[in-house]
Amino acid sequence: MSNDHGRTPVETTEVGAALAALRQTGPLVGCITNIVVAQWTANVLLASGAAPAMVDHPDESGVFASVAQGLLVNTGTPYPDTIRAMVAAARGAHQSGTPWVLDPVAVGVLPARTGVAREVLQYGPTIIRGNASEIHGLAGGSGGRGVDSTSAPEEVLDTARELAQRHGCVVAVSGAVDHITDGRQTVRVHNGHPVMTRVTGVGCALGALMAGFAAVTEPLAAATAATALMTVAADRAVVGSAGPGTFAVALIDELAAITPEELAGAVELS
Repeated sequence: MSNDHGRTPVETTEVGAALAALRQTGPLVGCITNIVVAQWTANVLLASGAAPAMVDHPDESGVFASVAQGLLVNTGTPYPDTIRAMVAAARGAHQSGTPWVLDPVAVGVLPARTGVAREVLQYGPTIIRGNASEIHGLAGGSGGRGVDSTSAPEEVLDTARELAQRHGCVVAVSGAVDHITDGRQTVRVHNGHPVMTRVTGVGCALGALMAGFAAVTEPLAAATAATALMTVAADRAVVGSAGPGTFAVALIDELAAITPEELAGAVELS
């Protein structure tokens, strides 16, 4: 596996080691996420080996960000109090050195969430995770169709690289092939199945997983390992599933069942 310059930024063995570290550490991950996916996100974190805490009160989120090992800020349902909590949490994470993930849901389409997503960028996210249209919207473009992307990850890779360089972070663009870049190096994850797009919250939960992995390894490896875990578990879960409902249940089971060695052996990186 190599990046655009022929080097190897993340090895499959690093992905397996990151999962082993996640399960050994059980990092506490604070989540400010949308009401559609809160329980699902918590279950994904628990199944994977992390400890979720859905702390979204504006008077608590900043303090909690300083004691958590990782933080997710997801703009999916930006109520006024939730927006205040997002800003306070991002500021708290920045001040305390807590790694945190920005998931700019539907940014570029709706002005309120676009504004808050761009505001919290000043607090230095460790990882930005979104679909191609959300990444384009965060960088100043028009965004997609609500939460759905109208672009492919490879179409916004240059934008993702520029965003990563500008903010000193990793940008993970989710899609049929996930593209993850720190602005200099790029990893592509080729696992996953289209049925993932028919279960609400898979992408949002992936952002929370990245926050968990960022607590135990460096950002590029964290984003890659989280993406690998979610997509390889999906590959396994779809076998025998009758449809999106049974797939969703099987995905939680596979996130818990897969071993670090199995993950390292199954992930397809380029």
